[in-house]
Formats: sequence, C-alpha cells, structure tokens
Amino acid sequence: MAISYQTDDVKMPAIAKRDVTTWIKAIAGTYGKKAGEITCIFCSDEKILEINRTYLQHNYYTDIITFDYTKGNKISGDLFISVDTVATNAERFKSTYDEELHRVIIHGILHLCGMKDKEPGEREKMEEAENKALSLRKQ
Repeated sequence: MAISYQTDDVKMPAIAKRDVTTWIKAIAGTYGKKAGEITCIFCSDEKILEINRTYLQHNYYTDIITFDYTKGNKISGDLFISVDTVATNAERFKSTYDEELHRVIIHGILHLCGMKDKEPGEREKMEEAENKALSLRKQ
C-alpha cells in the first residue's frame, strides 16, 4: 500500500515526502490503524471550492476535504488540500506555512482514523490530537 503526493494545477509544496509518509504511518498506528492507499492532492482554492460544491453541496473555501475509503483498520482516502487556504491560515493563526500544511495533512489522516470535528467538543479533541501528532513530527 502506498501514500502518494500529487498536485492539481499548483506547484508541489516543499515537503519531505518520505518523512511525512513515515509520520503518517506512525500516527495511524497510534490509533490501531494501518496506512492503505492514501493520496494527498495539493490544489488551489478554486479547485477545492469546485470539489466542495460538486461533492458536498457547500459553497465555501476550505483547507482540506477528505474522502474516506477506509475498510476495517486499513485507512485509505483522498485528501484534497488547498495550498492557498493553508497559506492564508498560516498568516491568520500566526503559524508557519510548513506547520500549517502538516497540521492540515494530519487533520485529514485523523479523519481517516475515525476522528470527527463537527459536534460540540469534537473540534477540541481534534485540535489536541493534531498538536500531539505535530509534536511527534520529525523537523
């Protein structure tokens, strides 16, 4: 099984793919999961808006949309990540682009591991899990 990185009409972000793959597998393992076929697709705001409208009937920009194809304990899915919104959020949250990009990647992985963030209290648990995962990332 593989974790792959693709782009859709944007430049590939400067990430250490091998290290990120190892990190994703380690975080999945802490939830008793194994990494299956996972694709990180880096795209523009316009592409993520199109996906949001087409598949989720939402008319707004977002940093990530996760399509979950997980079966059993093997997580699989497509993570569409808007590099434009990641950059905007990095500024907004006074973070670096690199840290925000990794936060968004692991956010999608945590969704594949079964975490939710829509109901009361879930967002805080998700943020806590993101922070823990970020602290375990190789710099």
